[in-house]
Amino acid sequence: MDTAELLLLGDEAVGLGAIHAGIAGAFSYPGTPATEIFETVERLASAYSLPIWCRWSPNEKVAYEEALGMSYAGRRALVSMKHVGLNVAADPFVNSALTGVNGGLVLACGDDPGMHSSQNEQDSRWLAEFAKVPCLEPASQQEAYELTLEAFELSERLGLPVMLRLTTRLAHTRSNVLPRLSLGEWPQAPARPLPDPNDWTLVPTNARRRFRRLLSLQPQLDAWSDAHALNALRLSGPRGIVACGLGWNVVAELLPEHPEFSWCRVVAYPPPIAKIRQLADHCDELLFLEEGYPWLESRALGLLGLRGKRVMGRTTGDLCADGELVPEQVLSALGLGAPSRSAEATEAVPRPPVLCRGCPHADTFRAIAEATAPFESPGLFSDIGCYTLGAFPPYRAVKSCVDMGASIAMAHGAARGGLRPVLCTIGDSTFAHSGIGPLLSAIQTRADITVVILDNGTVAMTGAQQTLLTGDALLRLLHGLGAEDVTVIEPLPKNHSENVRILREALERPGVSVIVAHRSCIHAKEPPCGRCTSREATPPEGSA
Repeated sequence: MDTAELLLLGDEAVGLGAIHAGIAGAFSYPGTPATEIFETVERLASAYSLPIWCRWSPNEKVAYEEALGMSYAGRRALVSMKHVGLNVAADPFVNSALTGVNGGLVLACGDDPGMHSSQNEQDSRWLAEFAKVPCLEPASQQEAYELTLEAFELSERLGLPVMLRLTTRLAHTRSNVLPRLSLGEWPQAPARPLPDPNDWTLVPTNARRRFRRLLSLQPQLDAWSDAHALNALRLSGPRGIVACGLGWNVVAELLPEHPEFSWCRVVAYPPPIAKIRQLADHCDELLFLEEGYPWLESRALGLLGLRGKRVMGRTTGDLCADGELVPEQVLSALGLGAPSRSAEATEAVPRPPVLCRGCPHADTFRAIAEATAPFESPGLFSDIGCYTLGAFPPYRAVKSCVDMGASIAMAHGAARGGLRPVLCTIGDSTFAHSGIGPLLSAIQTRADITVVILDNGTVAMTGAQQTLLTGDALLRLLHGLGAEDVTVIEPLPKNHSENVRILREALERPGVSVIVAHRSCIHAKEPPCGRCTSREATPPEGSA
C-alpha cells in the first residue's frame, strides 16, 4: 500500500513502528521524555480500532512485568519508560534476559542528558550491558521507526529482550518519517506456542542453566553488531571520530566539508569492537561523541589507555562532562573553531518554573508553610511531580526530593532519627507508583509523621494522564492499609485558615496522620470523581 511521509516526534516514530511490528500490547508509566511513545500507540489504536492493549501501569516495574507476561503468552509487547524508571524496572529487566522472551519484547527507554526534566543523567546503555542484552540507538526519527521494527525481529530471533535507547533531543523533535505501512494498518504477529516453563522459573538450578545460555549468546551478539549495516566505518585521514546515536548527526554535518576525518558510527550494541579496533589502528587520535555518559570512551581508555593514541571526549575534558552534546564543543575539540552567532541573536531570559495559576498544590503549600512556620527546623520531604516546585519561593515547603516514593520512606527514617516534626507530600499517582509500601511500613511501626497526599486526580506533570488511585478509591486503600487518622481537605483560599489548623494539629499528634488534599488539576479534562463533601474521611462500608 502506498504510504505518505509523516512528520513525527522520535517517540511517535517508535510507537508507530511498534504498531507496524504487530504488537498486541503497550505498557508504560508516564515519564519525560518517553511518555509520547505509549500515547502514540494508545491514540492510534483507539482511532483505528486496533485490538492492542493500552493501559497505563501503576509503575515501571509492573509495566515491564505485564509486557513480559504478554511475551510469555507468545505475543509481541512494547514497554516504554524514562531512564530513572528503568531503575524501578531493573529487577524484571535483568532477570528477563535469563528467562528469555517468547513473543518479541522491546524496551524503549528515554534518557535525559542535560536533565531537562529528571533528577539525574544516567545512561541506559550501562543497564543494557549489565543485563547482557542488545541495544539499538537511533540517530533520526526514521531510524527510530526502522530500528523498532528490527528490534522485534531481533528479540524473537535471539529469544532476548531488546533495548531501544532514545535521548530527549531525538524523542522530542520532529522529522519526516516514511513508514512501511499506512497509519491504520496492523499486521498482527501470530501468537507463538507457550515456552518451556522450566526456562521461566528462575529457581537456582534453572537460573544457572539460563545464565549459561545468556553467556553463550554473547559471541552471536558481537557478530551481529559488527555486521550491522548502521555500524559503519570509513578510513580516511589520521584523525578519527567514534559517533554514537545522536553524536552521528554532528559528524554527518561535518563530512561534506571535512572528508579527511575517519569515523566509525555506532548504532547497535554491544559495540562493533572489530570496526573500532580498525579505526584505532588507522588513526593517531580518537574523539568519542556520545549523548550521555562516556560509556564507550571509558572502555577504549580502559585502565591504562590506548598506547600511542590520543583519546578525546567527556572523560578527558575535551567535551563537557555533563549535558547534551553541543556542536560548538565538538568543533572546538576537532580544532575547527566554532560557528559565529548572528549579531541579532539574543539569549532568552531564563525564567524559573512555577506552579500553574490556580493550581491546587499552591494552596496546599501555602497552608503547609504557615502550619510549619512555628517550628524551628521541620522535616519537609516531597516527591517526584509538579508539586516538587513547592521547594521554591514563595512556598519553601519542600526540603528534599530524591526519587519516586522516597518522601514517605525518608520521612519515616528521619522521624526514627529524632527529627520533629516531619511532614511529607506525595501526589496521588506517585503514591500508587511507590508510596503504598513506605506508608504501610510507617503505619505498622506507628511512626510520628504527617503524610499529605496531593490528590489532583491525574498525572499532571507529564500531561494529565490517567491515574489509578484517586478520590474514594484512594480513601478505601488508605483505610485498608490500616490508616486510622485520615482527613480530607479541599485546598482553596477560602479554606486556608481551617487547613492550617488541620495540618498543625496533625503535626502535633503522635503516630501517622494522613491528610488528603483533594482538588482536581485545573488542566484535567474532567474531575475523576465527585468532590468530597466531608472533611473527616470515614472508612468504606463494611471495613473494619
